Amino acid sequence: MNFIPDAAVLVQFAIATVVLTITPGPDMTLFVGRALSQGKAAGFACMLGAMTGVIFHTALVALGLSALILASPQAFFVLKIVGALYLIWLAIQAIRHGSAFSPELNGRSTHSLARNWATGLGINLLNPKIILFFMTFLPQFVSAHDPHAPGKLFFLGLMFIVIALPFTVPMVIAADRLAALLKKSPRVTRLTDYLFAGVFSAFAFKILTTQTK
Repeated sequence: MNFIPDAAVLVQFAIATVVLTITPGPDMTLFVGRALSQGKAAGFACMLGAMTGVIFHTALVALGLSALILASPQAFFVLKIVGALYLIWLAIQAIRHGSAFSPELNGRSTHSLARNWATGLGINLLNPKIILFFMTFLPQFVSAHDPHAPGKLFFLGLMFIVIALPFTVPMVIAADRLAALLKKSPRVTRLTDYLFAGVFSAFAFKILTTQTK
């Protein structure tokens, strides 16, 4: 199965995915906020909408980068360098500004599951940070000279969802406890900020040192 990356790449990608998933941000705010205000079903609907957005982003990245690789391997190299610099910027932002977690608890109106799904999808698709992240994150795990790069990109995108689900599902199930923990224990969120910054800085350093040799 040539579309499956080697074990070392899978381990690195899994670590990055876990850190990204547990770091509080817009998606977590939406899942937990809807679960608190409208029930767990609404939270799960928003979560599935966001996961659908991940699939869409993965498809765009795989198709777009495949065309870029064919057109110019040098441009793909530049994209990877830019991606590494972007990861460094994200790490700095995590340390400077901290995580964004402020679930809306005042909403009294309830929406259909389809509408909650669409909300999760819309927030995922229209968030420029997510678009930029996928455009710069996924390419780090494939080579411009790999003829199976498109298949590997699709595989990694689906792997992202599979790894994220065991973490996001409990977030929705225990939304009230999670919200209370993150609000009452700032050290917890700061710990995830430093973990995020450390892991992605390490990835960026590895990319810059290997790509520029």
